[in-house]
Amino acid sequence: MMSKKTQHLLDSMLPNGKGVWVPIDHGASDFPLDGLHDIENTIRQLIDANVNAIIAQKGVISAYSHLAKETNTHMVAHLSVSTIHGGPDASNKVLVGSVEECIQRGADAVSCQINMGSDGEAAMIRAMGKITSQAYNMNIPVLGMIYARGPHLRYHPEDESKGQAHAIRLAFELGCDVAKTTYHPDPDVFSSMISGAPIPILVAGGERTTNDLGVLQMVEQAIKLGASGVCMGRQIFGHPDPKSMASAIVAIVHNGASATEAYEILKQTE
Repeated sequence: MMSKKTQHLLDSMLPNGKGVWVPIDHGASDFPLDGLHDIENTIRQLIDANVNAIIAQKGVISAYSHLAKETNTHMVAHLSVSTIHGGPDASNKVLVGSVEECIQRGADAVSCQINMGSDGEAAMIRAMGKITSQAYNMNIPVLGMIYARGPHLRYHPEDESKGQAHAIRLAFELGCDVAKTTYHPDPDVFSSMISGAPIPILVAGGERTTNDLGVLQMVEQAIKLGASGVCMGRQIFGHPDPKSMASAIVAIVHNGASATEAYEILKQTE
């Protein structure tokens, strides 16, 4: 059973069951990246746009969590890291901190990643189990970033999600309070994916694209099909105007705006 403290935190991060969470942890894996050079400015823009959570590595949390104090934005510490230079280990996300440490650094919640089907899957599952246990004992929420992307995936031939439904289920089974998933364009497949776990599901943004309207349409459709919001990084922090893009997505997730209406908001504020 989730503690009252954990539930209170989760409710504030997902008001009315919906949330716009923005990962900016990418600089640990690959750098330089557009939008992450002046990371303080990016964080300030996201806070101004009233995103519900910013997900970052612990060093960033230490340096900038004070910016979110007395605002509607929460800081989430991502505890998994690998880099593009890792060769065969590039998909093996290793644990780089503890829940207690992240709370002391200013985080309200934590995040951990598993690349399901990769060579390091067992170690990542073990790490996730360790983090969910620590978080449970310390009464803070855990976001599970679990991706079906490794070379050893063995999904059923009739599984049109290609293992992502299993990834969502694994997050739930391991004790995560929220899970991140990739969007599937087939409404039936996507609905089936998110119905497999009774926890909030947030949709990833994928590789950066300049098709802003397409991104907003995807967000609108995902919400209609039962997603609880987005956990979207590069489409927001990599945008030429992160605040405006974040505000447009907030309008869809929290205010019920259509993608077309949100796109008008974006164009007016850019």
